[in-house]
Amino acid sequence: MFKGWWHVRAEDERQQWTQDPFVSVGPLRFGMSAAEVADTMSGVTQDGGDRRVTGPEDTWVVSQCRYREFGLELFYRERRLSAVVVDALRGPQVIADGMALVGRVPSELEQWMWERADSLPPETELAFMSAGVPCSESLGVTINVQRAGDRLLTRPIFYPAEALHDLPHWLPQEAWAIHG
Repeated sequence: MFKGWWHVRAEDERQQWTQDPFVSVGPLRFGMSAAEVADTMSGVTQDGGDRRVTGPEDTWVVSQCRYREFGLELFYRERRLSAVVVDALRGPQVIADGMALVGRVPSELEQWMWERADSLPPETELAFMSAGVPCSESLGVTINVQRAGDRLLTRPIFYPAEALHDLPHWLPQEAWAIHG
């Protein structure tokens, strides 16, 4: 096994970002062009970001950019930022509605989501993807998981409001997969 493969960055070593539901995650705003994102990220990390395109071109095209060392994966639809995936092991900590979402024990965040749902109108908050992965329809986030040795930690996926119309197909299947 590679040394440091499952190393989880300490909380005080992570940048602290906030989320504005359906609008932004930290300094990144949904709808930004790749050039605008690159410019913004150059002020945040020295990690250059790898780019690739997924999906058959005759149906849809999603561009992907990974900032591996920083712990961020970005997806673009129609050349505009359409999703932000934060790595559980090394990504920035993202605060949404007062709660830290990255690198947490999944059951703790799921409990928090249930409690939030109780204070909102029925059937307007909580949805579930395959394998029971919870989504907050008011925050625009899916709380996916990622392996860290023998543990699972939260790996949130943030998206704009238009993603809610067909969330499972908003991103390529690999974005929704549990990462190890």
